[in-house]
Amino acid sequence: MRLVRWILALALVAGAAGWWVTRPAALPDSYADLAPGDAEAGRVVFAAAGCASCHVAPEAEPGDTPVLAGGKRFDTRFGTFVAPNISPSSQGIGDWTDAELIHAIRAGVGRDGTHLYPSFPYTSYARSDPQDIADLVAHMRTLPPDPTESQPHDLGFPFNIRRSLGGWKLLYLSDDWVLAEAATPEIARGRTLVEALGHCAECHTPRNALGAPDLTAWMAGAENPGGDGRIPGIDPGTLDWSESQIANYLDSGFTPEFDTAGGDMVDVIANTARLSDQDRAAIAAYLKAIPAIE
Repeated sequence: MRLVRWILALALVAGAAGWWVTRPAALPDSYADLAPGDAEAGRVVFAAAGCASCHVAPEAEPGDTPVLAGGKRFDTRFGTFVAPNISPSSQGIGDWTDAELIHAIRAGVGRDGTHLYPSFPYTSYARSDPQDIADLVAHMRTLPPDPTESQPHDLGFPFNIRRSLGGWKLLYLSDDWVLAEAATPEIARGRTLVEALGHCAECHTPRNALGAPDLTAWMAGAENPGGDGRIPGIDPGTLDWSESQIANYLDSGFTPEFDTAGGDMVDVIANTARLSDQDRAAIAAYLKAIPAIE
């Protein structure tokens, strides 16, 4: 009987410890000290982050003033994720504070204090400058509101247990740069655009069994999470384009062989074409600076 009590006590302690360590991160007080968001600067962040590519309704065109009604579905081996409404309406982000939105984007924590699924690429946005995200939020508030209700994800057990994401975050959520040292300001800017805002690794880097990017194969290409084909590598060992060819592709969508971007890259090019020549050159410089994967 005493042994049973000890086992129960240990189980309770372990459960309490697990509940504690998997708790969502608290909203940082430092966000209150940020300068008010600059909506015009946020327009650049919005393009770099590709928000419209996922959050515009599937049948809609992104355009210059996209309606972020959500509804796009992402089929994965963990289940189906559905992009939510993030327009400035009561069904979207209209009732959220700026700090709550910045926290959600950088830490994957919802307004209600629950974990968000990493189908939303906060593992990349965690590396972003909070002021950039404040600017992004300011821009998002200028876009048209939409009353469409967000749809739930379709996930089976155990992936429907959000609390378990706390353990996943302990393993894989970090604000450390993958390219630890940026040799020039241009490469540093490219690092921000690629590793953080552009979240390029979410598609171009393979994932492990738990769905986290494999940093040892950074940008080396990956299976298409939708199950159709393979996403190419863009590390220097795989992509032999020059910096100018990369920058031109990000502007025009044309490869050096005069082929054109296809699939999801069509949306990516629509976003990178809105960036400045300097930003596209910075992305190219970064991609040539990362280690080649053999």
